Amino acid sequence: MRIEAAIFVLVTIFFAIVTPVYWFMSEDPTGTTALTLTFGLGAMIAFYFTLVSRRIQPRPEDRPDGEVEELAGEYGFFSPHSWWPLAAASAIGVMFLGLVFAWFIFIIGLCLIAISAVGWVYEYYRGEFAH
Repeated sequence: MRIEAAIFVLVTIFFAIVTPVYWFMSEDPTGTTALTLTFGLGAMIAFYFTLVSRRIQPRPEDRPDGEVEELAGEYGFFSPHSWWPLAAASAIGVMFLGLVFAWFIFIIGLCLIAISAVGWVYEYYRGEFAH
C-alpha cells in the first residue's frame, strides 16, 4: 500500500499546485471547484492508503526482497460461461434509452436490471452448476 499511498500523495501535491495557478490564470469558478474537489479526493485517498499501509504487514510488492511466488494462491472464482453480464448490460441499455425516450421504458429497464441482478447473483445456487 505504500506505493499506492505515494502515488496519491503525488496526485494531491500536483492538484494543490495546479488549482491556485488555474484560478489566477482563468478566474473560472467551475473549473477551480472541480480541481479543488479533485485535490480533496486525492488527499482523502492518500490519507487512507497511508493509514492502511502503517497498519498492515508489508505486501511482497512493497518489499525490495519480495518474490512473485509469495503472491501465489486462489484469487477467487470467475464464471467462464455466464450470460448474465450480457443481460445486465442490455438491461442498463434499455434503462438509458428510457431516460431518453419515455419513462415507461425506463421502468421496464429497471425491472430488467432487477431480474438480471438476481439471476447473476444466484447463478450458482440452482441448476446444473449449483454448489
